[in-house]
Amino acid sequence: MDVLSDAITAMRTGRPHASRTRVRAPWGIRFQPQQGAGCHVILQGSCRLLPASGEPVALGVGDVVFLPRELGHGLADTVTTPTIEATPDTVGRLRWDGQGPATEMMCGAYRLDQSRIHPLLAELPDVMHIPARIGRHPSLRGAIELLGRELDTAPGPGADAATAALLDVLLLYILRAWYEDQPGDLATGWGAALRDPAVSAALRAIHQQPARPWTVQSLADRAGLSRAAFAQRFTGKVGSPPLAYLTWWRMTTAARLLRDSDLPLRSVAERTGYTSEFAFAKAFKREVGTAPGRYRSGREAAG
Repeated sequence: MDVLSDAITAMRTGRPHASRTRVRAPWGIRFQPQQGAGCHVILQGSCRLLPASGEPVALGVGDVVFLPRELGHGLADTVTTPTIEATPDTVGRLRWDGQGPATEMMCGAYRLDQSRIHPLLAELPDVMHIPARIGRHPSLRGAIELLGRELDTAPGPGADAATAALLDVLLLYILRAWYEDQPGDLATGWGAALRDPAVSAALRAIHQQPARPWTVQSLADRAGLSRAAFAQRFTGKVGSPPLAYLTWWRMTTAARLLRDSDLPLRSVAERTGYTSEFAFAKAFKREVGTAPGRYRSGREAAG
């Protein structure tokens, strides 16, 4: 397990979906705020992204834009074109048959549980624009091509599973590309944490074995640093002390198991490093604000 994959898995709910749309100017569409994230890839032509706040963003062929917190946004051929309200479920069925230039785009939507958002995703900007650059991010371009082909043909056997899997891959490559494009001398934040060999080694250890009775010293040993140097370095880049992050990740893992599985509380406690159900319940309530059983029943009712 790696930190980036874990951060997404812990938040993701339901199945992602995607559509491929071709329009001719004038056209405009507006998405309402959603409990999730969205992305757009421009396959032909150009358009303007109209974010909930901030300046419009010009998008051209090959550009990718990701919105980790769907606060509502619009897409249009120009900033002055009126927009029609829609949702990710209907955008693929909408058509604008004007006489102007054509634009073709691929849109994806992800449902995310924002109640336990990983700090890696929380620090991302509201709009992440990854411009097309020759030779950059070949894996991202490959995922776009595969997903585009899947959406461009008549559905074949396993189409739903293939689309969902490719959207997951696309999301990972978008985030990887974003972090790769950030300045290499970034001093703090998760971009710096993932680049730091010592900090990333400790993070991998926590994510691989959250139930292990980690101490600052044992994590420092994994990082290859002294206890004091490791604690300072980890806290400075991650934003919380090592054991505080360990507890947060354990409770986030527990919340996902309570949400997505039927494991008894005893098993959830064991998988997150607690020898007794009582100790686990006490820690979970302190961290999440509600008892594990009530959290599970509330999620089931909401589902």
